[in-house]
Amino acid sequence: MVSVLNTVDTGHEDMIHDAEMDYYGLRLATCSSDNSVKIFDLKNGTQSLVAELKGHIGPVWQVAWAHPKFGNLLASCSYDRKVIIWKELGEWTKVYEHTGHDSSVNSVAWAPHEFGLILACGSSDGSISILTNTGDAWHTQKIPNAHTIGCNAVSWCPAIDSGFDANATQQRSSPVKRLATGGCDNLVKIWKEEGDRWVEENKLEAHSDWVRDVAWAPAVGPSRVTLASCSQDRRVVVWTSNDYASWTPNVLNVFDDVIWNVSWSLTGGILAISGGDNKVSLWRENSEGQWTCISELNKGQGNLNSAADQRAL
Repeated sequence: MVSVLNTVDTGHEDMIHDAEMDYYGLRLATCSSDNSVKIFDLKNGTQSLVAELKGHIGPVWQVAWAHPKFGNLLASCSYDRKVIIWKELGEWTKVYEHTGHDSSVNSVAWAPHEFGLILACGSSDGSISILTNTGDAWHTQKIPNAHTIGCNAVSWCPAIDSGFDANATQQRSSPVKRLATGGCDNLVKIWKEEGDRWVEENKLEAHSDWVRDVAWAPAVGPSRVTLASCSQDRRVVVWTSNDYASWTPNVLNVFDDVIWNVSWSLTGGILAISGGDNKVSLWRENSEGQWTCISELNKGQGNLNSAADQRAL
């Protein structure tokens, strides 16, 4: 049984949409429909409010911490069509505001730190923005019409040596930049950087409703890459590939309600899933390639019960 270590009273005045720990697990960032982002210090089971960031004029959907090599840096995205990058410079300060989208920005994700300070943003206008820091300024690339109706989620592929990449040229030795995105067209798409542009490398079809989240698993071996996606069709699909060219879908489970989020453990061995039924469950793949639920937390429970405990209830 997995115990809940801490419960944080955020003081948000409306629904919380995202909560993200920093790299060291010492700070928590939250965002809400009250238009604010809050940052907390976590220590010895207690929390203290460090900053309340107010720069959005609409619900804030998601926050993302950059790697600490770039300092204390946080990105947030909102229904107000803006992406704001905040940095702790004594006090938390807005250092950049991206206003290049025509509709709600639903997802932000920092690239692996090996690539530099790069942020991907997915929007309801159907496009994806790639923001790259060049030292004194931010450079923007855009993938237009990435998903019809809208893009709901973005996730970066880990920085993997191109020797594994069947599509990489023999001369290339540095890792290839790749993105996975999920959209309102029921598709998961894989994007690859080629020169100064991004191209669609693969289109993954297994969902029958809007894809709500995608999550690339951490790289734990040289022979396989893994991607998870979830949808309003109540299914979670785990995709695997040995060469980025062909992908095999495995429907992990069909749940009782819409699934909103999927998130991998640091080693990629456990997948956390949360949905509209107010449950968070943890899943692990066994030696036969079958996914089993190892723990489940219901709303209001103090502990994350094992699957065996759940069956006994």
